[in-house]
Amino acid sequence: MGAVGSAGMRWGVALVFTLAVAAGVASSAGAPEVATFALCAVALAGLAWVITVATESVGDRFGPAITGVMQATLGNLPELFVVLFALRAGQLIVAETSILGSLFANALLVLGLVLLAGCRAAPDGIMRFHPRLPQDTTTLLILAVFMIVLLGLSVGSADPAATHRVAISAIGAALMITVYGIWLARYLREPRSSTQEEEAPLERRLAFRVAIGLLALGGLAAALVSDWFVASLDPALHTLHLSKQFAGIVIVAIASNAVEHFSGVVLAARGKSDLAVSVVKNSVSQIAVFLYPALVLLSLLFGTHLTFVIQPVYVGALALTALALWQITGDGEAYPFEGWALVALYLILAVFAYFE
Repeated sequence: MGAVGSAGMRWGVALVFTLAVAAGVASSAGAPEVATFALCAVALAGLAWVITVATESVGDRFGPAITGVMQATLGNLPELFVVLFALRAGQLIVAETSILGSLFANALLVLGLVLLAGCRAAPDGIMRFHPRLPQDTTTLLILAVFMIVLLGLSVGSADPAATHRVAISAIGAALMITVYGIWLARYLREPRSSTQEEEAPLERRLAFRVAIGLLALGGLAAALVSDWFVASLDPALHTLHLSKQFAGIVIVAIASNAVEHFSGVVLAARGKSDLAVSVVKNSVSQIAVFLYPALVLLSLLFGTHLTFVIQPVYVGALALTALALWQITGDGEAYPFEGWALVALYLILAVFAYFE
């Protein structure tokens, strides 16, 4: 990067960690809960960006496929910490809706914006990309939907299996992680075309050691800020007259997860369709069949257990999201109205969460 870009990045990183420190000071000094809540939300968004930038720099050594997976994995750290601290605090609704919100935000809002940017960059107004990854993502998402719908029907019908929801969720989580691992091994071994390699957006943004250091500091800061964020959640929501569902589906999702994938929109605007779709789709599949199942298993260590039993409205939304992704991205082409449709689906869901 040029001198201006490097200076801009240094200022950006400094600002993010300053916000994290300010969030800590506000939390320990007993500042108004809304102010602490807002500072933590902004700091989480900034830390997601720092972790993404550092991951891309580390990934310069490994190529775009591994880097995409690394970005999805490490970029989910803020979300992971928010859910774990919510479970520790007994905030089950926040934990559930935060995961679902991250999935919806990426699969609907961010992907919709990516499609809009890609269509705008395409000479004929039609965004084109390789359909293999979108099809894989839909298959993995259907696996998660199957588990959630089946368990939801069991609970709703007072089926005897519903009394074993924790055990069923744990077994299902282990199976989903196994399937994800099998898919990931094939995906990473799959040869990439020379075109994809040439399109790689990875620039030497940071020195390798600096990037590793930022990953460590960013992860630690994300853990601390997530704890402060969850602690300020209840009083802030009460003051703002917002529901926990809205906080998880919209605020936490955008602050801790979706912001990191703004790079996908930038890639799409540059005409790099395959890479743009890859950034978002990798995150969607990982949240659905790795992060969510992993948190289900980790929750067994807490008094509050996370399961695949969620509110019926979100069961329906998740099933329809999988259907929408298959319909819109399965053919490897996208038109502007399809991008707008995905954004509209997310906004409709946000309205439902607001009124809960």
